[in-house]
Amino acid sequence: MSRHELGSLVAGFHELHRGPDLLVLANAWDAGSALLIESMGARAIATTSAGLAWSHGYPDGNSLPSSLAVATAAEITRAVRVPVSIDLEGGYSDDPEAVAKLVGTLIDVGVAGINIEDGGGSPDRLCRKIEAIRRMASARGVELFINARTDVYLRGLVAPSNRVAETRTRAARYRDAGASGLFVPGIVEQDEIAAIAHEVPLPLNVMTVAGLAPSGALAKLGVRRLSCGSAIVEAVFGRARTLAAGYLHDGGGLTAVEGAMSYGALNVLTALPR
Repeated sequence: MSRHELGSLVAGFHELHRGPDLLVLANAWDAGSALLIESMGARAIATTSAGLAWSHGYPDGNSLPSSLAVATAAEITRAVRVPVSIDLEGGYSDDPEAVAKLVGTLIDVGVAGINIEDGGGSPDRLCRKIEAIRRMASARGVELFINARTDVYLRGLVAPSNRVAETRTRAARYRDAGASGLFVPGIVEQDEIAAIAHEVPLPLNVMTVAGLAPSGALAKLGVRRLSCGSAIVEAVFGRARTLAAGYLHDGGGLTAVEGAMSYGALNVLTALPR
C-alpha cells in the first residue's frame, strides 16, 4: 500500500467519526471475519483484541505476542478495502517507545487507526504511550487515529458518583497527549453518556452491553462510534462448541446447519479481487 493510499484511508476513517451517521463497528478477529463484515456494508473494520487473542490460542489481556497482532493486521488490510483499526490492548509493553515502534509496523502494513487502553494502570503511562505514538506517526506523515480507551467504567476504577468527572479528566489528558478519540466501554446511563459526549472534545466511542440505548438514541446523545467488542466472536465460538460437541457425540448434525454459509459462497467471498 502506498503512503498516498494509506493517507486516504486514514483521512476517511477520521471523517467517519464526524458524522452525520453513527459509525457502527462489528468487530472482526481475522482476515476472514473482516472480509465477511466488509461484505455486509461495513464502512470500516475494527478488531476485538479478545477475539484476535482467542483465534491464536491465547487469553485476552496483553498476552498475545505482538508479532501475531502485526501479522493479523497485515492479513486484514490485504483482504479489505475499508479503513482498518487494530485493538492493541495496552500496547503489549510498558515502554512507550516500544509501543510506538510496534504501531509503526502497523502503519507499514496499512492500518489507519488503533485502540490503546489504560486498563488498571496509571493514566500517566497511557499518556506517555500516546505521545510516543503520535510523535512516531507524525514523523511518518500519518495522522493515525488513536482511540484512547479508559476503563473507568469497565473496571469500576472509581466510585459511581465520580465516574463522569474521572472520565473527563482522563479524556482531557489523553487528548492533550495526542488522542483522536475516546472509548468508554461499560458506560450505560444516558445522562452520563450525554455529559461525556458534550463535555469532551473527542469523538465518543461506547460498547454494546446490556442496558445500552439503541444506536439511534446514542447518536442523539452525541456518541460517534459504537463497537460490539467480543460479542460476535463469543457467539461464533459458542455455536462452534455446540456443533463440535454434537458431532463428536454421534458423528451427525452437520449436514443442514441453520444459517451456515455454503462452501461456494465462502469461496466467492474470499476470491473477490482486491
